[in-house]
Amino acid sequence: MIVDIYNYFKKRPGFHKLIGEQYLIVEYKCPLEVEDYQFWTESNLITFVISGKKDWISAGDIYHIETGDALFIKKGVYTTKQYLDVEYCVILFFMQDSFIKEFILNNPDLNLTKFIPKNSFNQVYPIETTETFQSLVFSIFNYFKSGEDIPRNLVEIKFRELLYNIVLNPKNSALINYFISLKEQAGSNLENIMLKNFQYDLKIEDFARLSGRSVSTFKRDFKNEFNTTPGKWILEKRLQRAKSLIVGTNLNINEICFESGFKNPSHFNEAFKRKYKSTPREFRLENIH
Repeated sequence: MIVDIYNYFKKRPGFHKLIGEQYLIVEYKCPLEVEDYQFWTESNLITFVISGKKDWISAGDIYHIETGDALFIKKGVYTTKQYLDVEYCVILFFMQDSFIKEFILNNPDLNLTKFIPKNSFNQVYPIETTETFQSLVFSIFNYFKSGEDIPRNLVEIKFRELLYNIVLNPKNSALINYFISLKEQAGSNLENIMLKNFQYDLKIEDFARLSGRSVSTFKRDFKNEFNTTPGKWILEKRLQRAKSLIVGTNLNINEICFESGFKNPSHFNEAFKRKYKSTPREFRLENIH
């Protein structure tokens, strides 16, 4: 099961957090017994490590962060690996695309320009953590520690300060480019979202939220772009991935079943046989050279 981390923190009591219409800030201390964790988020987030270390894994890429490091993580599905020798504590800044887009549009004097090609599909961006950046984060962290109520206006000012700090640092050029692309997008790129996430155990409602659409709008836009339903498209992509893994890897059939996004081996076998006229095991034997 994949955890919806944004709503997990937003709705569950027991965390130090600040909630706005387009953002959420949370202090999170991960229990030492939690090692591997898979989740999805409908909101972008910045994670800043107060203490400890962790690996973030996306599409085969591993991003290692430890005390004082920060990452910008786009909405999507991720796996994390914790190191169990030290407590892991972070401040998480969740923000909607609309919050970033509004920030860029309201600050034209920044004169931001693209540094890399527009079609960059990175999911994770390391952030240069200057002393100023760290001071901003710790000022919010210290409010949490003191137990004081923070006025919402002050929170939003600090949040925007954080974005200013990022975009004024040329070392964050790849992330700046992504912020600019948000301003230019009429809507989320459906194909990119689907290709990065079809193998995960998400519902149609989850895909809709990842794309920033209602379910009905998502289904309509999907039909217009792909000329099929989301369910049929996802099944086709999972079967194609399974076929590739069968002939191109040494994974066993059950591993391929789950790696391709199927939850049930029996359903996987039936769907594969309908598509390719052979069971996965038979298909592998037929294609061994």
